[in-house]
Amino acid sequence: MTADNRAGGAQDGGLHRGLGLTDAVVVGLGAMLGAGIFTALAPAADAAGSGLLLGLAVAAVVAYCNATSSARLAARYPASGGTYVYGRERLGEFWAYLAGWAFVVGKTASCAAMALTAGLYIWPEYAHAVAVGAVLVLTAVNYTGIQKSAGLTRIIVGIVLAVLAAIVVASFGSGTADAGQLGLGADISVTGVLEAAGLLFFAFAGYARIATLGEEVRDPARTIPRAVPIALAVTLGTYTLVAVAALMVLGPSRLASATAPLSDLVQAAGAGWLEPVVRAGAAVAALGALLALILGVSRTTLAMARDRHLPHALAAVHPRFAVPHRAEVAVGVVVAVVAATADIRAAIGFSSFGVLLYYAVANAAAATLTRAESRPPRAIPVLGFAGCLVLAVTLPPASVLAGAVVVAAGALLYGVRRTVSRHRSP
Repeated sequence: MTADNRAGGAQDGGLHRGLGLTDAVVVGLGAMLGAGIFTALAPAADAAGSGLLLGLAVAAVVAYCNATSSARLAARYPASGGTYVYGRERLGEFWAYLAGWAFVVGKTASCAAMALTAGLYIWPEYAHAVAVGAVLVLTAVNYTGIQKSAGLTRIIVGIVLAVLAAIVVASFGSGTADAGQLGLGADISVTGVLEAAGLLFFAFAGYARIATLGEEVRDPARTIPRAVPIALAVTLGTYTLVAVAALMVLGPSRLASATAPLSDLVQAAGAGWLEPVVRAGAAVAALGALLALILGVSRTTLAMARDRHLPHALAAVHPRFAVPHRAEVAVGVVVAVVAATADIRAAIGFSSFGVLLYYAVANAAAATLTRAESRPPRAIPVLGFAGCLVLAVTLPPASVLAGAVVVAAGALLYGVRRTVSRHRSP
């Protein structure tokens, strides 16, 4: 890496290294502190019952393993693309392609889910139209440069943290909070806890956004391994407080049947005046997550286009804004189409399946690092790999089937492309 790059310059045809530690942490928080916490608690409680916190703990352990593996790899390979790059360097082209395919497809669905969540909170009757508008506006923001995206994300994260803090304080200070509802009952099961963990993982799956921006972070070998655990720790602490407050006020059964869990929470806590604030916070959180998601998907698209696994035209970098502008526009258009037609529950399940496979490849790649290459303790990538696969197969059957079909289609396309390339070669 040249001195210019360390100082924040861009390589010829490369991206601009303008993000410091705080910016990287904020990008990670923007991706994680999204609409997941506003929507995932109810179905997770329905699956796990009084074992909701156990499900959250399982999701957090898997997320920690994934984050540690991703951070060590990102420090060694500070290029845009995340696990696609790590898989290529450590496991081979096919696994890199499969990781990139799973990420791009899964996170495109996640982008649509976040856009639809914003639409449902802002203007439910026209949720799809609002979702499409949000995608187009945020794609335009990303187009003008990473620093503007990071600045907007900083504002969004501040708003979301303030809203969640108000919810927690109102809940703990109410007369309806009962610590006895945190106890484990006879309704819990291993499969229920694992299903809840898989659903809650959707609310965590954003820490690697820092890694996918490796080519735009200053001094990535130091910044990324520090930024990832900080962002994950802040998110886990926030989610734990919110989940505990929800259980203490609503209890597992009421939480499981809630259509808008945090809105119902403040109503039950006697703080109905906060309900409009909660709705606004959910919309802002969804938009913040969408902003960060578009960043991550476009950078992985850039990396795959550079290797010609996707159309090479998408590898172009804007000469003024130093962003992969064609990739960002292509991602924005596809997400807008999906947001105009998709169902939010199907999008969330489909996204989780693809992203869990993506992180499984990241853990497999991290397991090949040597001690000289800052390998994490061996148990971390092994546990992360196994955890990703277990959570993937415990998702709703429709999500597993759809995800498996799309991943298989991607593998088939790879095989066809390789066969055609061999026939064309002299």
